[in-house]
Amino acid sequence: MNETTRSTYALTVALLLGPAIGHAADSAPSPIAQSSSGSAAAMAKAITPQALTPLKSDDYKDPDLWARIRSGYAIPDIDNALVAKHIQWYASRPDYLTRTSSRASLYLYHVVQELEKRGMPTELALLPVIESAFNPQALSNADAAGIWQFVPGTGRDFNLKQNMFKDERRGVLASTDAALTYLQRLYTMFGDWQLALAAYNWGEGNVQKAIQKNRALGKPTDFESLSELMPAETRNYVPKLQAVKNIIANPAQYGVVLPTIDNTPYFVAVDKTSDIDLAVAAQLAEMSVDEFKALNPQFKKPVITGESTKILLPKENAEKFNLNLAQWGRALSSWTTHKITSARESIASLAAKLGTTPEVIRQANNIPPQMRLKAGSTILVPRTSATAGNDIAESIVENASMVLEADRGESRHSGRRLSGAQRIRASAAHAVAEIKSRVSRGSRPSVNANGRKRR
Repeated sequence: MNETTRSTYALTVALLLGPAIGHAADSAPSPIAQSSSGSAAAMAKAITPQALTPLKSDDYKDPDLWARIRSGYAIPDIDNALVAKHIQWYASRPDYLTRTSSRASLYLYHVVQELEKRGMPTELALLPVIESAFNPQALSNADAAGIWQFVPGTGRDFNLKQNMFKDERRGVLASTDAALTYLQRLYTMFGDWQLALAAYNWGEGNVQKAIQKNRALGKPTDFESLSELMPAETRNYVPKLQAVKNIIANPAQYGVVLPTIDNTPYFVAVDKTSDIDLAVAAQLAEMSVDEFKALNPQFKKPVITGESTKILLPKENAEKFNLNLAQWGRALSSWTTHKITSARESIASLAAKLGTTPEVIRQANNIPPQMRLKAGSTILVPRTSATAGNDIAESIVENASMVLEADRGESRHSGRRLSGAQRIRASAAHAVAEIKSRVSRGSRPSVNANGRKRR
């Protein structure tokens, strides 16, 4: 699975973070909707902030989270040329480190807290540095997503919901819980954290085969002895973590200055029991949409659905959220769903029927130009007076899918032919749509038969 202090949110730690294996993607299409009239009284009662309770927080008097991480180091060190190589790589790229550290500052306290609850080595909190540069929007070429880089199939194995409305592989709470559970399972399997880490990257089956091969030859089965049997990515994986661990342990030795990260929770969890537009939630919390999405990257649509869904907010913003919510006095959500029942139902005709524009529908559903919806597709549409007050049913949230095809019919009916460039764009959009539709229907991408994704 394969950017200051905390008070200023964006430019925190000069954490020496490693190269992301996945391709980092910046988030955030802005939601379109504005709320319509209605009542928010029920929602005001239903949403209450809940601070994430730290474990034995009084045991950690040092205000610096880095000291807390150092105190929990427990994985045996390795010292070789690869470690030295990666230390040099990190130390020579301050701009990269600044961008990555601002992202890490949002999530790092929570990860450390969860590791301590489980009695796990705290240097594992640095693993997302290697996996994703702490970017929850990171996406690898094997469709591994989030700071812990779960592929779809492994995500489902660890109960990370992936549907049209959200992808919990990107959510901080759910993905961290799943990643630590997986790492614990691997440690139980191998009895060695370095081999567990290798298995996290390469797959437990591959590590088991390498162990068996060395045993048959009378050779040792520790990580460094097995490394010559590993692909280059895995061979470098543990040395990268060791390099980051060394820098955090003694930054002055490497000419690095680590600004303080407060040893306090960055966010609190807020429960919600009613649909709410993502833009409205950000507005109530007095945050920009981008700031809101940085803490809640799992939400894929302009509306946040679900009766037991949590949203994460900085403590002061959670207080503003509740105060503003109590005075809102309007509908919290302006979106509902619509199922395409006929191939003749076009986006243009649906938009006209709902009193909106095709562009609004396309943007809310990420439908490329020159693509149309196949019958059976479920899409997000603006609410009308007839659907006001009705939340999107959980069964729809869990099972909705959208299938697209090239919109060749409209060009024929209009009496004009697509240009060569238009045909190429339509074909490319069609290919992307097919991939997305397969993922939404639950098909698995390329996964190593030995238990680990191919990157």
